[in-house]
Amino acid sequence: MVALKSLQIMKFLKNLREIVLDTETTGLDFANGDRIVDIACVELINHVRTENEYHVYINPERKMSEESVRITGITDEFLLDKPKFKDIVDDFLNFVQDSPLVIHNAKFDIDFLNSELQRIDKPLFKLENAVDTLIIARQKFPGAASSLDALCRRFGVDTSIREVHGALVDCYLLAEVYINLLGGKQAGLVFDESKTENVAVRHKKERIYREIRSFPPSAEELSEHAAFLQQLNEAMWEKVIKSKF
Repeated sequence: MVALKSLQIMKFLKNLREIVLDTETTGLDFANGDRIVDIACVELINHVRTENEYHVYINPERKMSEESVRITGITDEFLLDKPKFKDIVDDFLNFVQDSPLVIHNAKFDIDFLNSELQRIDKPLFKLENAVDTLIIARQKFPGAASSLDALCRRFGVDTSIREVHGALVDCYLLAEVYINLLGGKQAGLVFDESKTENVAVRHKKERIYREIRSFPPSAEELSEHAAFLQQLNEAMWEKVIKSKF
């Protein structure tokens, strides 16, 4: 039974498919009618990016906000001849299938995707099934900046390919950030018992025990510390110093 479970786990690991996803939108408020204008997906197999990807621009049937044009460089004129979401939804869903979505700030993208899907009576995505790299980053580096740009700087991910924010380029960057958040690339990791050995034995080294070194304070340091303690009321440090020296 244990061997069977191990084989099942190995099979799962060998076929782990995830989709890194990003969108660009006309604005920030889907509830106020903002729409998706750019969707990109990049496939990961066992946390390694493949050449399989999906990317499409979409006619949102409404105007881009000035801020969105500034950030993305996508204009109303550019989007005029692009397909509508209902025209691309089947291709998009066929690419994603049932693979987990890896998204930075997943709620934003999932809300927009579900808003589009709801308009045409398609099944919705579940937020709890997404892998949110923003949450992972905040847990791993509490208090630190956790934007995609900040994480690229932290992990040394080259952002020179990005002139403006675009869904496909941001997917490439997020894929690299995601792997780093997981601890780095493990390409070539093989679960082959015939090629393994007792790692503990292979790396065993004789332990050398050394005496604990002592670093007593100098007379000058003791004098300066005593002067400092005189400024405190009933300092416990002074009692400790007197008992030890």
